[in-house]
Amino acid sequence: MLEQYKTENIIFLDIETAPQHADFNSHLPRMQELWIKKADTLKIVGEGQSAADKEIFYRTSIYAEFGKIICISVGLITEKNNNKIIRIKSFAGDDERKLLLDFSEMIKKLIPATLLCAHNGKEFDFPYISRRMIIHGIPLPKLLDLSGKKPWEVNHLDTMELWKFGDYKSYTSLNLLTAILNIPTPKDDIDGGDVACVYWEEKDLERIVTYCQKDVLAVAQIFLKLRGEALLDENNIEIAG
Repeated sequence: MLEQYKTENIIFLDIETAPQHADFNSHLPRMQELWIKKADTLKIVGEGQSAADKEIFYRTSIYAEFGKIICISVGLITEKNNNKIIRIKSFAGDDERKLLLDFSEMIKKLIPATLLCAHNGKEFDFPYISRRMIIHGIPLPKLLDLSGKKPWEVNHLDTMELWKFGDYKSYTSLNLLTAILNIPTPKDDIDGGDVACVYWEEKDLERIVTYCQKDVLAVAQIFLKLRGEALLDENNIEIAG
């Protein structure tokens, strides 16, 4: 089934997100109240805890209404000297609007790239990017605009969905899938749960960018594995400055 897709038409993608503010008290009072209600609905506040506690507050990063995107990394597979190579570029920074505008301009220019692919992208990456663009008043690029499209017209691939093979009870993390497919783990330094701390406390955005790029490479490798193709050699990975 995957043979119908040309790898050169696919933009492999991953995002990293963080809370919009360093702590609960930095939010506007209205947003503080709404986060307390959200946390209560999610039942993530245990006995003796508060929605303002750092451990709980850092979970705002996974919700587009309370978090923000701090890095988007994309990868494109092309041919060079009869070998497949992947070129990875990142858009990162504290200015989310600029980051999103730069990303939007790039994917508008990437022709013949006509598909987006991420791990759990349909549940997280794609809608998160779209929501944050709407919040910033940025028009959605065609690849993200689902308005009026039928399911088969949506050009989104999701490696987690592909691995499910129709089993909708299943959730398989990127780390687990790389392990069972014998692909180098992208979680050899930090994982998603560390990003908020690394961003707000360590202020090490470059470390997050490197992590995001590893995730993009892992998604591309999984896609190739699912197609029965050879994995990309580490010498065929190019990181754009």
